Amino acid sequence: MIHEQAIVDPGAKLAADVRVGPWTYIGPGVEIGPGTIVESHVVIKGPTVIGANNHIYQFSTVGEATPDLKYRDEPTRLVIGDHNVIRENVTIHRGTVQDRAETTIGNHNLIMAYVHIGHDCVLGDHIIMVNNAALAGHVHVGDWAILSGYTLVHQFCKIGAHSFSGMATGIGKDVPAFVTVSGQPAEAKTINVEGLRRRGFSNETLSQLRRAFKIIYRQGLTLELALQRLETMLRDTPEVQMLIDSIRASERGIVR
Repeated sequence: MIHEQAIVDPGAKLAADVRVGPWTYIGPGVEIGPGTIVESHVVIKGPTVIGANNHIYQFSTVGEATPDLKYRDEPTRLVIGDHNVIRENVTIHRGTVQDRAETTIGNHNLIMAYVHIGHDCVLGDHIIMVNNAALAGHVHVGDWAILSGYTLVHQFCKIGAHSFSGMATGIGKDVPAFVTVSGQPAEAKTINVEGLRRRGFSNETLSQLRRAFKIIYRQGLTLELALQRLETMLRDTPEVQMLIDSIRASERGIVR
């Protein structure tokens, strides 16, 4: 299952059925779970833990040290879950001791070609990052978020669950859950209705989220007053409460 022209360090731990293509390098401190496929010309450095049934395509670099100038070769790591697809030329860096000392990627994510995931990022599940999207360090991305091609995210931003960014969006503040943003700099446009419909959200839920969006973005209210109004009117809708919580958790301020 390991091509004779691949280099796998004796300190790496690979499940018996892991497939490794030619001219791939897997270094010490790397662990790879069952069913994972690593194509040719891939570089994986440790400490890195990769779960089951992932597929890593050619010319990707996974688990490399960050170029952050504060990094001094401390023993940080990268952890990747199960059933992820990492396409061509993706770069994913390990964490730093100034944060969690770990970059974390969940399960069932599609990371498309030329994507960059910086140090200490935390990605949930079912995320799509389209070609050339890039996350600076310390970015958190919630479940089911979609970042369209060439989206750029500033360090320490939070991207809410079920949110969507348009092509070439520049994100410098937090994106609340369920919200669609686009532009340079990013502006909030609407609720991610089409994505939510595809995932089975009810019309009633979509209607309540639309109402919530208008209260936050269209009525000229301060953010605090908008949140107070939402908590009075719509907090019984779990998705609206999730939207409120994502805004309350913001430290950088939200895209408006």
